[in-house]
Amino acid sequence: MDGRPLTVLVAAAQEAEVLVLGSRGLGAMTGFLVGSVSQAVLAHAKRPVVVVRPGAWLDAHCLPASDGDAPRKDNDRPVVLGLDLSHPSTELLDHAFDAAAVRRAPLRVIHRWSMPPAFAFDPALLAPEVRDGMATSTATALADELRPWLDKYPEVRVEVDCSVWQPANQLVEASADASLVVVGRRIRRSAIGTHLGPVVHAVLHHATAPVAVVPHA
Repeated sequence: MDGRPLTVLVAAAQEAEVLVLGSRGLGAMTGFLVGSVSQAVLAHAKRPVVVVRPGAWLDAHCLPASDGDAPRKDNDRPVVLGLDLSHPSTELLDHAFDAAAVRRAPLRVIHRWSMPPAFAFDPALLAPEVRDGMATSTATALADELRPWLDKYPEVRVEVDCSVWQPANQLVEASADASLVVVGRRIRRSAIGTHLGPVVHAVLHHATAPVAVVPHA
């Protein structure tokens, strides 16, 4: 197919279930080197895009077996989902649960909630009962959000990781043992055009597992 790489790849993504891109290798911090074309495709594609670094062990170890049975091996490596409760997404949750079901792997859901701005730099200043109440209400909201997918995918074993922390750091750390990291990208336009967002950008550049970026409204 002739045309500019960005135009061709975005058009291909429109007709595909998933678009897979290779990264340019590893940077000094052992993350992906994501070129300008790949970043533009990730920012414009309306379908999920998976970025895989060269030599990723996923290629040989975490794809489903050809006969539809269990994956070849390493199916104990979880799919990791970064979930933002302020912008929940049917597309994101469905993609992550389906990826775990196909691999017959556990799903680790990571959600990081924020302290009130006045206490962000020192959570210890917030009264323990208030902090505990916020943690409980957040965990309840997360459980409510996940419940329809737990019912839809009863075979998927889910581990929930909900606490106060930096989400990008936790997702990058979790990628070391993951078969796939799934993150969402809100479809929106600003005065400077589309963008990936800081968490997606950090995960793309520093995760060691393949990363699926799922666009959603």
